Amino acid sequence: MSAPDGMLARWGLDGAATQLVAQRENKVWRVEQGGRVVALRQHRPGYRTQAELASELDWLQALHEGGLGVPRPVPCLDGAMLQPLENGYASVLNWLPGRPMGVTGTPLDLPDRAGLFRQLGRDMARMHDVSDAWARPAGFARASWDRAGLVGEAPLWGRFWENPMLDPRDRALFEGFRARADAQLAQIDATADKGLIHADLVRENILIDGAQLHFVDFDDGGFGYRLFDLATTLYKARPEPDYPVLRDALLDGYGAVRAIDTRALDLFIALRATSYLGWIVPRLSEPGASERSQRFLAAARELVAQQVA
Repeated sequence: MSAPDGMLARWGLDGAATQLVAQRENKVWRVEQGGRVVALRQHRPGYRTQAELASELDWLQALHEGGLGVPRPVPCLDGAMLQPLENGYASVLNWLPGRPMGVTGTPLDLPDRAGLFRQLGRDMARMHDVSDAWARPAGFARASWDRAGLVGEAPLWGRFWENPMLDPRDRALFEGFRARADAQLAQIDATADKGLIHADLVRENILIDGAQLHFVDFDDGGFGYRLFDLATTLYKARPEPDYPVLRDALLDGYGAVRAIDTRALDLFIALRATSYLGWIVPRLSEPGASERSQRFLAAARELVAQQVA
């Protein structure tokens, strides 16, 4: 599928070679012209507001200026960063080099696993530091992975306790966990480290470029608990045989840059697990979604049972 020429023209990229590389929340094309490579994103209609999309681009620019390896927004010919389409919006980011750290469901193939997780923890902490130091522009708007966004009546990724694949026992388990998690979050909310987070630092969104790491796909980034960023990475690392070593390395790297109370980490890993049960519901008609939901359920059931025991 080629990118619409009308979109490319707004960035002076008429006739550029395009390749569709992703089609999930957004359609993303790799665009190359005269040695220049960028990523063109056609944002999924209705998923993010204009203010949220513009705010993501502002945040990425601030992180780039702060020395983080993140995509940098590329202005179009009229200087705007975000372009309206007949149905939605488009934006362009510079193309970052490197290869994904891994693929979900496939064992990590890394020469220095602990060293990479330690570096990942440091870079995650730096991202949080830069985000805290940045003076957000007026009108900045992003979603909130706060208490309501995780266990409220309308969580960001859906009412996980109503996933149609749950049997009555599972539903009771997750409803009980939701109530317990809500109470625990209420207890720590006033003192927990909160601010802007990526919220989806899975291995596909972490690029290895020599000695550097790049973070991509900030589509779900917003306000939330900093532990949620750590928990997201660790949730995906749980099947690794050296998971305890990787967990400790990630936390050591983060703690070397920024202090954080990790006592509620296991709670947030369980919350990450349950969020996928909500996320999959509107996608259950897609090929393979039923099997994915079953995998999400098995993982969430195990982690939640540990929390409510």
